[in-house]
Amino acid sequence: MDKQLLSMLVCPLCKGKLKLDSDAAELLCTFDGLAFPIQDGVPVMLEGEARRMSEEEKLEKAEKAAKPAAQE
Repeated sequence: MDKQLLSMLVCPLCKGKLKLDSDAAELLCTFDGLAFPIQDGVPVMLEGEARRMSEEEKLEKAEKAAKPAAQE
């Protein structure tokens, strides 16, 4: 996904930043615990289409996103 596009997209609920999970083809909002799918390269930013993350997954993704890239 284009980094410039990703920087402009926000969660439709809380307006927070989204994290890209390229392996799962999803945009993640760790605050709301939602994973928005990316279908054919287009993010589907509808709450009804989003997957709810478990509490464990939400914490794991938030911790991973907080790590600097050099530590991964």
